Amino acid sequence: MISSVRSARRAFLLASGGTALGMALIGPARNGEAAVSSPEQPAQDEEKAKEVTANEDLMREHGVLRRALLVYHLTAARLRTNPAAVSPEALNATAKLFRTFGEDYHERQLEEPHIFPVVQQLSPAAARLVNTLLAQHRRGREITDYIAGETIGGRIGTGAAEPLAHAMEAMVLMYQEHTAREDTIVFPAWKQALSGKQYDEMNDTFEDIEHRMFGKDGFEDAVKQVSAVEQTLGIADLAQFTAPPPPHL
Repeated sequence: MISSVRSARRAFLLASGGTALGMALIGPARNGEAAVSSPEQPAQDEEKAKEVTANEDLMREHGVLRRALLVYHLTAARLRTNPAAVSPEALNATAKLFRTFGEDYHERQLEEPHIFPVVQQLSPAAARLVNTLLAQHRRGREITDYIAGETIGGRIGTGAAEPLAHAMEAMVLMYQEHTAREDTIVFPAWKQALSGKQYDEMNDTFEDIEHRMFGKDGFEDAVKQVSAVEQTLGIADLAQFTAPPPPHL
């Protein structure tokens, strides 16, 4: 454990994003004989390879949250030009999704108790980064409260369009930077600080927490929710966001 933490500390300080992935050895041969796997071993290995690991789970959850943030980004401009064209119900549903799936589950149940305390111990720089992430969690919850309050009851309050648009844009920028640092620095450093056994145990822990909170696969349900919001707002078709060709020089 000590050597793993030291390796993680070096990786963090070098800003490498540290993903020290070792080859998994089946086991040494004994008495000069090659190790022989059982007939069931290939099937078991294939199932193991398909399992969603803790870091994969964290990053795909970020994918859901990024889609929610894109809802805020795209509707902020509409609020400034034609507030009546923006569905308050869709924005309220987005805020509720971000609260339940992002803040109450992803942040409070996974990152804050299981990931941040480990990363904080790696170096002073890591501790400062985690402190900033925690401050941003708190600010995000304040903004979520504000968005939910301004869109409750199927309406957007008089004079609220511009402040609401500004708050959503600020949250989008903050979480773009926030999740990028977590995906490239915090999550890899956390994984490297754990032994293989500890990391496997965290996979099971995260799955247990998800099932306890949602009673099922919370990720799949969250994807359905954000997809429904995108349909309501007319932003579900990915093709509409294909960039135009660059100008000819």
